[in-house]
Amino acid sequence: MRRTVRVIARCGYVAKGVVFLIIGVLASLAATGLGGNNVGTKEAITHLASQPFGGLMLALLSLGLLAYAVWRLLQALIDTENLGLGMRALGARLGFLISSGIYISLALYSFNLLRNAATGNTSPTDRTAELMSHPGGVYLVFAVGVGFACVGLRQMWRAIMRSYLENWRMVEMSATQRRLAEAATRWGLSARGVVFMIIGGFLCVAAVRTDPSEAQGLGGALNVLARQPFGPWLLGTVALGLVAYAVYCFVNARFRNVDP
Repeated sequence: MRRTVRVIARCGYVAKGVVFLIIGVLASLAATGLGGNNVGTKEAITHLASQPFGGLMLALLSLGLLAYAVWRLLQALIDTENLGLGMRALGARLGFLISSGIYISLALYSFNLLRNAATGNTSPTDRTAELMSHPGGVYLVFAVGVGFACVGLRQMWRAIMRSYLENWRMVEMSATQRRLAEAATRWGLSARGVVFMIIGGFLCVAAVRTDPSEAQGLGGALNVLARQPFGPWLLGTVALGLVAYAVYCFVNARFRNVDP
């Protein structure tokens, strides 16, 4: 059982890293004017499918994303992190459950794309409008925005406090590996935190103005950075940070303690 869980978790972290690597590389190319584009997770998966051997890579990615969703579900249900049942712990486990749902959605999108039947690639505006159409939907959108902003702050807090070290098997890492892994992780978590805070801010604005068009996803958040003063520099810094976050995922695949 433990060996199976380890394989599931490590494959999942690799797949997640591949997605963020594509997003970061494309955004880096856009920042330097070399033809890239600012994309979200589904667009990154679609980009992979269009490459040589895209079908094979997409099949492997689909399985990896499904593995990551299963790993998140296990973290939530059997408490692989030994968090307990306190309020803070239950909040973290709820976050794992939500993350599992998100990656199941991405895995299904990948499988459908593999069958040339990808559907539901709706924009953030469409999803926000759908939520707002329900009773209390505006408040729900605002709550989701606050949630994104809180996740972004937590990512930056983890980078500052270096709490990720608690999950790594440090005895298996050389001094050089640890230094490089820490540098990539702190940059990656900070960049992802910035992006999540931007997404959360725009969702809150969309709720306050009751205007779904204000909502932005990951690609939209990167476009927002690009339009600011010194935009290419800002975008380039965050884009390379997303590449660094991919490295962090690969480090987790190799050195994270994933024993249940």
